[in-house]
Amino acid sequence: MCGICGVYNFGSGKPVKPELVEDMTATLYHRGPDEEGFYVKDGVGLGMRRLSIIDLATGQQPISNENRTIWVVLNGEIYNYRQLRDELILKGHQFKTKSDTEVIVHLYEDRAEMCVESLRGMFAFAIWDSRSRKLVLARDRLGIKPLYYWLDAGFCLFGSEIKAILKDSRVPREINYEAMDDYFTFLAIPSPKSIFKGIYKLPPAHILTCTPNQVSIKEYWDVDFSSNPSPYPPREEEYYRQELLYHLKDSVKNQLISEVPLGAFLSGGVDSSAVVAVMSEALKNPVITCSMGFSEGGFDETEFARLVAHLYKTTHYEYMVRADLETLLPKLIYHFDEPFADSSAVPTYYLSRTAREHVTVALSGDGGDELFAGYRRYFYDRLENRLRGYLPAFIRRYLLPPLAKIYPKADYLPQFLRAKTLLTNLTFSPEKGYANSLSLYNDEIRGKLYSEDLKLKLAGYDPANVPAKHFKKTEGLDPLSRIQYVDIKTYLPDDILTKVDRMSMANSLEVRVPLLEHPFVEFAATIPPDLKLKGRTSKYIFKKALVPYLPPTILERGKMGFSIPADTWFRKDIKEMAGDILLDNQTLNRGYFHSRFLRKLWRDHQSGLKNYGQHLWSLLILEMWHREFM
Repeated sequence: MCGICGVYNFGSGKPVKPELVEDMTATLYHRGPDEEGFYVKDGVGLGMRRLSIIDLATGQQPISNENRTIWVVLNGEIYNYRQLRDELILKGHQFKTKSDTEVIVHLYEDRAEMCVESLRGMFAFAIWDSRSRKLVLARDRLGIKPLYYWLDAGFCLFGSEIKAILKDSRVPREINYEAMDDYFTFLAIPSPKSIFKGIYKLPPAHILTCTPNQVSIKEYWDVDFSSNPSPYPPREEEYYRQELLYHLKDSVKNQLISEVPLGAFLSGGVDSSAVVAVMSEALKNPVITCSMGFSEGGFDETEFARLVAHLYKTTHYEYMVRADLETLLPKLIYHFDEPFADSSAVPTYYLSRTAREHVTVALSGDGGDELFAGYRRYFYDRLENRLRGYLPAFIRRYLLPPLAKIYPKADYLPQFLRAKTLLTNLTFSPEKGYANSLSLYNDEIRGKLYSEDLKLKLAGYDPANVPAKHFKKTEGLDPLSRIQYVDIKTYLPDDILTKVDRMSMANSLEVRVPLLEHPFVEFAATIPPDLKLKGRTSKYIFKKALVPYLPPTILERGKMGFSIPADTWFRKDIKEMAGDILLDNQTLNRGYFHSRFLRKLWRDHQSGLKNYGQHLWSLLILEMWHREFM
């Protein structure tokens, strides 16, 4: 696991300053505290920081081919590198290390940019081909590992994190206001945008190729739900159960390759428990597991994690999260580089810190909710789509909007009575309804919060356009497959995987995600929708497959999530700190928001009548980011 960065002066070919590459690389120290490496020559510079996992003795980067005409830096792990290495040796390639990184160089010699199709793993890499003066950047299929880039007339910058790119004084720090609007809608900034105008995320499963004459970006892989439902007779449930276990064991086994201590995150949910169960079966020694808890009961899952740890006799460690945010928040802001308001970053940071005290590599259960319809909103999305088909258009257009406006959205109502979002979504298209379900700030609240100046800069921009382009690619598929596809393309890489990467790397911990190895994902996409969401039962077939491994207490419990008690913290633990920042003149005078409405959010939350904890969290993060980076 590493941090990578680089500069390519493709226009002028002028020499790259070594000190610039060194400065860029230094910003990534936390991603790889063990070693650093550089290649600077002929108008290009590559830098990397290494966290040594595989081939500790000879795996230093950058790595070249035999005649030193092709160079590579890699962030991530290639799980099938041994098999690929053996195949390449039979073809006459000569290796000087035993690392997975060197495999990429020789694969590139054989297959050029499409070498990426042969790789099984999580990765972001850069290849410099001096023969054709070509720079190739590539990112793994699901977006587990990050890669940012800046392109201007004549030069390209790239890095595992934005802070490396910002080391070049040629890059202006200008805000992308559409990205800010996306942030308040989705709590994170969706690919390919970043908060900085001109700095972009390379989307998952994409390759960027840069030569003196051309820059191109292309997609090399996509998850395919089109065989679902299959044109062939439906298979028996037992087939999917057995195949799921086979693919799960295969993925976990592949990801146990390590020359340093390895363990697992364990929340007590189905996904992480499944990973720990299979690890325990595959390893001789007890699995090292780590969990996170809260003193607030509605957020604490430690009893379920302990149950699984006891069942599989793991060596188990716990950490109880406390609201020490005056110390932690500046760290979070620094490591995310751009506003990121998913508050589960807090426990993820502490979980990673706890794990790093005992292991260097940890496996997690991320991806299970997207693959097997684990989120509660999948049930409501399916319900909405059915109701859209039943209700006449004039009812949805003329009767539901006023009903949605008068329906109380009170925090004290039971979940099943909070129908305001459902009623509102029925007036929208499936694409707009999806965006509204994910939105923390819906259209109405953003309209009241945003200043007239910010609205003018946005010029009618609608964040619902972000999922719409992915919905378009799934026309004709069943509603559940469509929303799963959109989540895999947006929410998973832009929120979940970004959070885990930054918080683990902040602690120099490598986190692997066996449920997101692409063969496992490709198989999961072929499972019929009714076997994923059966009635109100989420992850139905996955849970069935795990019956021999996990008790009903784990398989039948409701999903709790991994969030913080923001409502309580803003009224007690961080009230003074947050109030000093959010109601400060420096914040109110930025010109982004109506200060009167921002104060109203604060007052209504403090009164206890409304719960605006997550709203205030996102505003606090934005302001603290502004003070750090702008």
